Amino acid sequence: MRSTGYVLTLLFSIIFMVLSFAVQAKNDIQGVRVWPSPDSTRVVFDLSDKPDFSYFMLKNPLRLVVDFNNTNKAKSLPAIPVEHRLIKKLRYSKAKNQNATRMVFELTSSVKPVIFALAPTAPKKDRLVIDLYAKKTSLYSNEKNTSKKRDRLVDRDIIIAIDAGHGGEDPGSIGPSGTYEKNVTLPIAKRLARLIDKQQGMKARLTRTGDYYLKLHTRSNKAREKRADFFVSIHADAFSSPGPSGSSVWVLSLRRANSEIGKWLEDKEKHSQLLGGAAELIKDTANEKYLAKALLDMSMDHSMKTALQVADEVVSELKKVTKLHKKRPQSANFGVLKSPDIPSILVETGFISNPKEERLLKSGNHQEKLARAIFKSIKNYYKRNPPDDSLFARLKEPAEHVVKSGESLSVLANRYGISIAALKRANKLTKDTLFIGQVLTIPKA
Repeated sequence: MRSTGYVLTLLFSIIFMVLSFAVQAKNDIQGVRVWPSPDSTRVVFDLSDKPDFSYFMLKNPLRLVVDFNNTNKAKSLPAIPVEHRLIKKLRYSKAKNQNATRMVFELTSSVKPVIFALAPTAPKKDRLVIDLYAKKTSLYSNEKNTSKKRDRLVDRDIIIAIDAGHGGEDPGSIGPSGTYEKNVTLPIAKRLARLIDKQQGMKARLTRTGDYYLKLHTRSNKAREKRADFFVSIHADAFSSPGPSGSSVWVLSLRRANSEIGKWLEDKEKHSQLLGGAAELIKDTANEKYLAKALLDMSMDHSMKTALQVADEVVSELKKVTKLHKKRPQSANFGVLKSPDIPSILVETGFISNPKEERLLKSGNHQEKLARAIFKSIKNYYKRNPPDDSLFARLKEPAEHVVKSGESLSVLANRYGISIAALKRANKLTKDTLFIGQVLTIPKA
């Protein structure tokens, strides 16, 4: 009897130990990373296994609560940057059971959370990604403004949107020595922006200014919000072997362009971006879709022609400062080039997978050369083909002006930035009197 009792006790002890081991948390939070941006934030949890999670929102105060089932806490949590706009604090709270982990996001404003798991991709393991989007700034936050006709500002700047590829959790391609593509594209983009901003009559707008992630459609939307005349996306190429090298320039393929036109036609909200005030007049009528289709076709045709001409210029300038991988512009289905109303190109500045080009792409001197080549190409195109209401249009030569009612020598001299004497000299005028319909030659400012 004593031996039987001993065996039973031992058996129960073993069963208890097995059950205790079974209920222990099998997953671990190995790290937490925060990627802030001006209107969204990405938080990434690195885990040892596939996450089992749930979440809910709380008010007064605003909080997002994420429960990790059967998961151990991370050793430490990252500090939240001072300039952060969406998350005030990241902390733990009491979980629903001893083997779970509860994470609380203290928020500064209402957000839309998008939460999803990512499977392991070397060198990263399992991850849980939490994207927080500020509700007050949707993807089309400035849609009403951008849908209106551009204000007829005299001598406006030509707006160039510059997109630094990748960012944040998305490093892009990785070079042999560990260089991230995102850390090459941003400095080149910033150098290009500085050159554009120094040029009278041009203004640069960066889609991202720091190390954070942007979705592809967000990048083109940001360009539209800034009323961009042109969009250039900066990238670095890569291949599975270190051999390939050289830069290339890409434009949107006709097949992708037609696909995007179809998507825009089905999205009624986007019609106003193309039709402006006319959208209200023809709203809910049988003609709206046909008019939108006609305008989309014309807009896409103009955008693709402009993009191809600029791409040709960029290729010509790049070959002066670096090796070319493709001697002519190429077409592809790049999502970042999909906007039908903004001429867009993508510049592959070199192969980061090539050791020699990786070193060049990290060089400030080489980055400056690449930026200057792209800048010169865009500037030269708009010098020849300036928008009518831009400063470039006024400075373009040769120029003629047909005198209208109420115009005088002083009015025209002020408008074109020249002296009255220069205007009279160019037209061999001996008097200050003008007549309606008179054709004047406008000298260069």
